[in-house]
Amino acid sequence: MLLHLEREYWPGGTNGTIRIEGYKICHTVERPWNRNSPDSCIPEGIYQLHREYNETWGWHLCIENVSGRGKVRILPDNCSVDREPKIAPVSRLVGEGRGSQSKHAFEKLKEVIYSILDQKEDALLEIRSFPDAALNLVQFERAWMD
Repeated sequence: MLLHLEREYWPGGTNGTIRIEGYKICHTVERPWNRNSPDSCIPEGIYQLHREYNETWGWHLCIENVSGRGKVRILPDNCSVDREPKIAPVSRLVGEGRGSQSKHAFEKLKEVIYSILDQKEDALLEIRSFPDAALNLVQFERAWMD
């Protein structure tokens, strides 16, 4: 099953919306784009989502094999720059890389993804620029267009 994350790039952070079959699940906040450095949002592309458990976060979502990064987690957080680089689901966007009600949005997203994985289907996340908003950095990143 393919989910879409449409992003808007801003100097203070990256905002997005995750949809499945046109239905909005939640918004997202991430760090600003910084040429895929460790303190950057991840590059646009298609990624496989996995569930993961650890002592710190409990059950959560992750993306493995991100170019130049390894693993990137999807975790609740209202501010994109507070902790480790991640994709943070939020219910409402309140600024550049900032949102609110992240735990609620995270649980909603986790429920959708886990139901897909429980049916033994792949859960894929396609990350792309929202064409009519913010700084469309895709026009400056040739590698994203290949």
